[in-house]
Amino acid sequence: MEQRMDMSKVAPEGFRAVLALNKVVAANVDPTLFELVKLRASMINGCAFCVDMHTTEALAHGEQVRRITAITSWRESTYFTPAERAVFALTDELTKLGEHGVSDATWVEVGEHFDPDAVANLILAVAIINVWNRIAMATRLAPAPLVTEVNAA
Repeated sequence: MEQRMDMSKVAPEGFRAVLALNKVVAANVDPTLFELVKLRASMINGCAFCVDMHTTEALAHGEQVRRITAITSWRESTYFTPAERAVFALTDELTKLGEHGVSDATWVEVGEHFDPDAVANLILAVAIINVWNRIAMATRLAPAPLVTEVNAA
């Protein structure tokens, strides 16, 4: 698929605003947790560009391959802390936002692990990756091609 447009060129002011919010969130959320949130929401949304980008970034920051692959089945995995699991529940509910929003159970669970400022920034973290997913998917951003080795015969 061919990219439909470059949002940074077509809507530069809006694109810069999204970048600015991303910068604020990145400064206020633990970097590892932010990568996990971005990866989980991107997986839910099926955004190949963002899954590729955030997997690559998580690996570069020392995240373990087994934890990255287990994000798809975080409820059954033993690789995540209770706080991370609470954040995944929040990410899932905000990304698949239904008519009832975030459940009381998830809200309480997140509040058991994070203070109100951290919860607010986690909500923004989920919101911003969902914005990025929608931009990437609408404009058909594609992940970088895989580099393959050619075996000499």
